[in-house]
Amino acid sequence: MTMQSETSKAQDAISSVEISPHAHRVLWVAAVVAAICGGLYGYDTGIISGALLLITKDFHLSAGQAELVTSAILVGAVIGALCVSWLSERFGRRNSVMVVTGVFVVGAVACSRAPDVTSLIIARVFLGLAVGGATQVVPTYISELAPASKRGNLVTMFNVAIGVGIFLANLVGFTMRDAWGWRPMISVAALPAAFVFVCMFFLPKSPRWTAENEGLSSAVEQLSRVRNSRKAIRREIREIHENASGIEEDERGWKGLMLPWARPAVIAALGIAFFTQAGGLEMMIYYAPTFLSDAGFGNSAALMASLGISVVYLVMTLLGCIFVDRIGRRRLVLIMGPGSVLSLVGLGIMFALHPDKGSVGSWAIIAFLLLFMMFNAGGIQVVGWLLGAELFPLPMRAAATSVHAAMLWGADLLVTSTALTLVQSVTLGGTMWIYAGVNLASVLFVYFFVPETAGATLEDIEIALRRGEFKPRVGQDPRIRSYDEEEDEQPAQATSAA
Repeated sequence: MTMQSETSKAQDAISSVEISPHAHRVLWVAAVVAAICGGLYGYDTGIISGALLLITKDFHLSAGQAELVTSAILVGAVIGALCVSWLSERFGRRNSVMVVTGVFVVGAVACSRAPDVTSLIIARVFLGLAVGGATQVVPTYISELAPASKRGNLVTMFNVAIGVGIFLANLVGFTMRDAWGWRPMISVAALPAAFVFVCMFFLPKSPRWTAENEGLSSAVEQLSRVRNSRKAIRREIREIHENASGIEEDERGWKGLMLPWARPAVIAALGIAFFTQAGGLEMMIYYAPTFLSDAGFGNSAALMASLGISVVYLVMTLLGCIFVDRIGRRRLVLIMGPGSVLSLVGLGIMFALHPDKGSVGSWAIIAFLLLFMMFNAGGIQVVGWLLGAELFPLPMRAAATSVHAAMLWGADLLVTSTALTLVQSVTLGGTMWIYAGVNLASVLFVYFFVPETAGATLEDIEIALRRGEFKPRVGQDPRIRSYDEEEDEQPAQATSAA
């Protein structure tokens, strides 16, 4: 079928398509259901914080084995992030989400039934495939469903869901670990995973993927389920068509990542991915009870502090979800990042002083820990997953988001698998100062390499890349402009000149 006839069929489809009066509701339901995978990621990675003390006692784990049990899920996450790109490109975002949730169900049950530490490590690697796969495909799925004005809000619901999962994991770890034991604590995550699997049968496909693989007419049908006007559908179909018509074969998949014009997006996205995890937040979530116990806090107090950490994470990611489109991705990191640095410097000082239990210094440790969570979770954590889902052009998006997710999990694996060893080598205070340096580097990186994408469509971002205009313009307006608005302004400017 020629491109012209395909366009004609799409226009006919737009004219005849029935606009759903519940389109706005369907969009939000699709985003919420898909984002539950973020909750599964948060719960499955966070539950180890409370369960590790019980697992250590049950299996008599050494410090090295405890690191392996904790980090095994991250090994699987790196592999899953890379492998799901093929599924996402071949079978679509929605179907890939269904595969991921199936793996969540099997992995959670397998972990809960592990008879020994080796089986548990293998099962957590398998569960990690779903965790990594979810972080690759879910933000992409939501970003391709969402209009530009709501993309930040909708995609960062994935972050909010992560916060909900971490909070529930810590709540279960604090209140139910003695009554349940660690096995039911892990297996309960299979229930929401099964719920998402069933729901995905009834939700729309990604319009962008549908346009490329099933044609523009099918994309119109999918868009009609999540847009409330023909004008909005017509505009998006036109943008999708114009971008798709210029795609060269060497721009598709992994080859596209090597193209010079795509390099600024690759650098920005992978840099953000690295700093999102290397800044120490995940390490704090996993090891906060261990660190606080080493600092003289009792197990109950340490778990209570861990629960407080999860509450702060949840509240800040929720606020980030609400305000990220208003404040902007870049500005949010530049505002919150310095707070992360100062909090870690203070935390390092407090750990180095070894304050007595119950003293002002011990409460300062808790205060600095919560402040770090507030600034980090409300800043770079909000945009880390979002930018990976919106920076890359459609022909290379599946491969690029896989590399982005793999970088996130690779950095997380590096931090988590070395945290306890680093503490033994440079002390707990020194470790905090190292992470303070990493957070400072993240602020500088965003300032020099990451432009503002709030308000720009996915197609605007691609046009900026192709024109060589994807740069923050330090000292000037760092935003990616709306090229649709630019075209509308040109006739007015010409009239004014005349």
